[in-house]
Amino acid sequence: RVPLILVGNKSDLVEHSSMETILPIMNQYQDIETCVECSAKNLKNISELFYYAQKAVLHPTGPLYCPEEKELKPSCVKALTRIFKVSDLDNDGILNDNELNFFQRTCFNTPLAPQALEDVKNVVRRNMADGVKDNGLTLKGFLFLHTLFIQRGRHETTWTVLRRFGYDDDLELTQEYLYPLIKIPSDCTTELNHNAYLFLQSIFDKHDKDRDCALSPEELKDLFKVFPYMPWGPDVNNTVCTNDQGWITYQGYLSQWTLTTYLDVQRSLEYLGYLGYSIIYEHDSQAAAITVTRNKRIDLQKKQTQRSVFRCNVLGARGSGKSGFLQAFLGKNLQRQRRIREDHKSLYAINTTYVYGQEKYLLVRTISCCTVPYGFGSNTIIPASSFPAHQLHEVMPDFDLLSEEDLSCDVVCLVYDINNPRSFEYCAKAYKQYFLDSKVPCVVIAAKSDLHEVRQHYSLPPLEFCRKHKLHPPQPFTCNTNDTLSKEIYTRLTTMAMYPCFPAGAFSSVCVCSGESTRLLSFCSHARLRCLCGCNRCTFCLCQNLLKLELLLRSIKAQLRRVVFNRSI
Repeated sequence: RVPLILVGNKSDLVEHSSMETILPIMNQYQDIETCVECSAKNLKNISELFYYAQKAVLHPTGPLYCPEEKELKPSCVKALTRIFKVSDLDNDGILNDNELNFFQRTCFNTPLAPQALEDVKNVVRRNMADGVKDNGLTLKGFLFLHTLFIQRGRHETTWTVLRRFGYDDDLELTQEYLYPLIKIPSDCTTELNHNAYLFLQSIFDKHDKDRDCALSPEELKDLFKVFPYMPWGPDVNNTVCTNDQGWITYQGYLSQWTLTTYLDVQRSLEYLGYLGYSIIYEHDSQAAAITVTRNKRIDLQKKQTQRSVFRCNVLGARGSGKSGFLQAFLGKNLQRQRRIREDHKSLYAINTTYVYGQEKYLLVRTISCCTVPYGFGSNTIIPASSFPAHQLHEVMPDFDLLSEEDLSCDVVCLVYDINNPRSFEYCAKAYKQYFLDSKVPCVVIAAKSDLHEVRQHYSLPPLEFCRKHKLHPPQPFTCNTNDTLSKEIYTRLTTMAMYPCFPAGAFSSVCVCSGESTRLLSFCSHARLRCLCGCNRCTFCLCQNLLKLELLLRSIKAQLRRVVFNRSI
């Protein structure tokens, strides 16, 4: 609505004021912001008239306050409550002196003097019994102060606060605040930077009341009270690490933020906006929390990368064990996986791995596909999600193949069930159709290795197929165990994603003394640095080469220090 000002002009023609007659009219019509008497002849209240007109547009009372009820409107209470929670840095429900000063500096660029701070709290004490607690301002006291500002005609103070925290005239967060511009070139990814992780850590710490390094459902709900909706559904608990009670752990919490930033950076910016990142860290926008990585082609040329998040797409026939492979990454064995509800399952899993001492995130995504039968004259791979469950036997030969997103990743896992004779056929066809000439590293996973291995109905056995196409041998995997699940295979996948320029031969053992080359039946591990034959002169793995280079550099540095030291003597 357009704000109205009731103006009594030509006040120079009357000897008495008409305000007593006007005020009841003003109170009757809520659209009237204020009333004023003026005179153009003697310039009485002319400047005040334009001041009130400007104030009515820039700082309207209508969205904030209901004169009939003499209280703040619900939308205003909701906005100010979020502002209070964002400013409550320790989440104790009270704004202490430090938090009040931070709030004052944030909104008005000046701190409050100690006496002024006490005067504010004394005003609240005199009017509210529970407005001040432990010498700090409670939410009720905070709302009362803004009610008082508006009642005394100082609603510009409340509007200054609201606009600093991103609100528009309708008390909605602006698009500019939630979605700041960020330029992302093609073939680049988005990650959170160090300051963003520190901010998210502080948010986690202030809501983890029991200090168990996990967020209970109540703690998680409290964390998201500054959001207009609950952003995380039950599938998140099967996407990241949880404790024995199924609560999201600290590592799982950071992993979910990493996942959101990688897959949907605009959503991540929105979430950071609700939490007040740019306000607390005093940045222009929450875009300062995002790092845009270098183009992958440049990484390949330089044979090194600064990225921290790598994506692994998992392909396999229906029932091959893809979901089990994902959940095992989160430490869930088969017994725990069977307790997951169907509507709570996730297509993603993300966790940390360590590659040469560096913490990296591996994002694993399952691609559900089915194979078109030969009888229809086509042997193509089609996403199963494209079909209703009851129509998976039907075929659409002209249907588009795997999408660009399905093929966009840093490493590919081809999973087959060793107990199903038709399972490997899918992996072989998928590899030949999509990845034969691709630069994306591929790994074949022999899932359900605890079961009896049967002969695969394909022209080549899995091991021979891998040898022919210079792939690593099939990696045995099972999650049907009561022991702690190993993360070794996921570390290897991350390593391959980081160093895609190294062919499979880089992970072979080459004996210098005998000249014989023996391909390992498993990946090399940087924890195993001795050669297989015992000569201690084998180039065992990339990790050993890097270690030797590091030792050589250390030796050279030590010699240089000794030379400098001797010269100084």
